[in-house]
Amino acid sequence: MAGEIIVVRPNSGLSGDMLLAGFARLAGASDAALGAIAQGLGLPADCVAVEPRAVNHIAGWGCRIALPHEHAHRTLADILAIIARSPLDAAAQRLAGATFRLLAEAEGRVHGIAPEAVTFHEVGALDSILDICLVCALFAQMAPARLVCGPLPLCDGTVRCAHGLLPTPAPAVLEMLEGVPVRGIETAGETVTPTALALLKGLGAQFGGWPPLTVRERALVYGGKVLPGIANGAIFARGTAN
Repeated sequence: MAGEIIVVRPNSGLSGDMLLAGFARLAGASDAALGAIAQGLGLPADCVAVEPRAVNHIAGWGCRIALPHEHAHRTLADILAIIARSPLDAAAQRLAGATFRLLAEAEGRVHGIAPEAVTFHEVGALDSILDICLVCALFAQMAPARLVCGPLPLCDGTVRCAHGLLPTPAPAVLEMLEGVPVRGIETAGETVTPTALALLKGLGAQFGGWPPLTVRERALVYGGKVLPGIANGAIFARGTAN
């Protein structure tokens, strides 16, 4: 297939903030541009920055997000209303809405309730609204013909959430894994977040190896979570199909 391709290689982990940092680097988006989108969502303009980050003396990038703490529990309708009121263009709104619907459906299956009855905790928090809406805005701006992601790295362990200490992959991730290639890695804990997987599916990612392309932009991105024995990183690339 001709056209632009975005490649994500989640070597050891993937989260919403890692996708945000990677897409911002590929799109050449400044912190001011990201802040303007955040303001349109009713958030502080200085709440997000993509900054240099190094792990084991290897330079890369990471995302710093600073938002006020809140205890709001939002329904899918609440979040879709926030998206609809935002200045995101139609394509970005559609992608963000689809992503949150996927999360609501997964959480609904986990709890045995309808998606409309789900009250979001972690994924309804401001940082996930920020991650999802900014990632979708950047993706709509770049408008690639394909998004190709490598097999997702999974491992045993536990993750602490609103419902206590649970085994990994987290229940919502497990619900969304059907049809997704995975591979085991030697660490413990949460390597793929529900937000990241919902974004990949909402953006229509294909899963597989590196496609033939001529690379134009690239980024090594690290997540904020420290995983035992391995750097929590992912590689991003953008280019033209060969």
